[in-house]
Formats: sequence, C-alpha cells, structure tokens
Amino acid sequence: MITASQQKEDFNVPPEIDNQWCPGCGNFPILQTLKKSLQDLDLKPQEITLVSGIGQAAKLPQYLKTNYFNGLHGRALPVATGIKAANPEQTVIVTSGDGDVYGEGGNHLIHTIRRNPDITVIVHDNMIYGLTKGQAAPTTQEGMVTPTQPEGVIDEPINPVALAISLDAPFVARANAGDPKETQEILSKAIKHKGFSLVDIFQPCVVFNKVNTYEWFKEHTYYIEENYDVGNRTKAFAKSLEEDKFPLGIIYAHDRRKTFEDAIGMYATDKRPLYKREVNCSVRSALLASQK
Repeated sequence: MITASQQKEDFNVPPEIDNQWCPGCGNFPILQTLKKSLQDLDLKPQEITLVSGIGQAAKLPQYLKTNYFNGLHGRALPVATGIKAANPEQTVIVTSGDGDVYGEGGNHLIHTIRRNPDITVIVHDNMIYGLTKGQAAPTTQEGMVTPTQPEGVIDEPINPVALAISLDAPFVARANAGDPKETQEILSKAIKHKGFSLVDIFQPCVVFNKVNTYEWFKEHTYYIEENYDVGNRTKAFAKSLEEDKFPLGIIYAHDRRKTFEDAIGMYATDKRPLYKREVNCSVRSALLASQK
C-alpha cells in the first residue's frame, strides 16, 4: 500500500552530485525547507523553474531536482521575469544570496517589483559575502570588521523589507533558517501568492560571519502577533523599520496589483504559453519584410 508521504514528489538529486556548502551552513535548512514546501504544494519537478545568480546560496538549484537556470551575478530577476512571461504555467522561484540580489542585483530588484511578475524571490540573508570569503555585503551591519573593512563597516545596511514595501510589493516576509517549521509555512504562502513575493531569510554563515550566528538571530528576532493586519501598508512599513528585534513572518501582503503576465498584450486573448502556440509564418514574413 502506498502511503500519502510516498506519493509526494521526490525532489532529491542523485547522490553523486556533491554539495559544496560548509558543514553547519544555514543554506542547508533553507534547502530542506523549500523541498518540503514544494512537496506540500503538490508541485512536480517539471512544473518548477529555479533561478539564481552567483554565490554560495545561488548553488541551491543544483541540489534540488527541478528545472533550473544559473545566471550572471545579480541577474537572476530579469531571467526569472522572462521565463515566467514565456511560460506562465511554470512556478518560477529565484533563490540567491543577499549580495547577489541586493548588491549586484539591487537595481533589478527595484524594477522587478515595479513590473510585478508572478515569481517568488527567496534571499539567503547572511549579512556577508560568503563565496568571496567575508567581504561586507549590502546587509552587513555597521561597525562589523571584515577582511576588506578592517576598521569596521561605515555604510548603513540596506533594509530590503522596507524597500519592497515602499514599492508596494504584493508579498513581503522575513524568516529565520533556524526555524524550519515557520519558514516552510511562510515559503508555501509566498509561492502560492499571485504576484511578486519577497522572502528575506536570515541564514548564518558559520565560517565568515561570527557575529550573526544561529544564536544571534534567535535572540534578535520575534514573530509577529497573530492579529497583525498584513494589508495595512503604513503599519507594515513601520514594522519593517524595527531593528532592536527584527520581526519575522508575513509583514505585508495584498492582491491589488495586476501581474506582469496579465498586463502584457500577448496573453490578452490567448492564455497559452508561447511554446504551445503555432508560429504564423505569413505574419512573421510580413514583419521581416517591413523591417527591410
């Protein structure tokens, strides 16, 4: 007899694929949490495309059995937008690091939120550049000593949650990799939410960040109360500015905005993804002739 758990899709990659993360890295619980979320949502590997840039966090798509695309540093979001536009039937998830999304990809983040494609962006926020051995990242806290800031970081860290809310992103949440149960619930809701979803996940780097550890994130965070109004943008923005203890959970969510796929003309009368459509050679020839 096949049990319900055995019917869940197997997202495990072959054992010969060697994981390159450090033992104890916060990326491991994010990988396992995302896997469980995809299973609980009854998604199949072929229905999912993971997209990432460059970095330790950006390796995650290689350790999960789905479609995936690894792009240039900071360029995951435009690729994900294009994939979703070409095939709205795909569940498109960006999973990359805070340096990749907020640093090299910061400008793409702003304009992707403006476009509002129906994608989920999971950011592994360890407040450091892990791949390149400990340089300060956009989220590194002021005063932290790093190999390239020996006298301490002088730049104010970016607040990605406040930024996303200021741009009216439809779904904005923060999670902690050390709390897999709560993080899984947040990820599942983010993936199901229609429109751009940002989930900033605090993720310890056990080698190059000795300050923001599992214990530090536990002590400096709290979960938002159950009666909190996620649709109140003013209160959500105020909540995003709290830093003595960082709020965890869904901070802002609404369904007021039309998605990028719904807004562009190619799906106005034909909802089929591009690969399911026949090429009209006569129209294409006419277009080419008009360009000569």
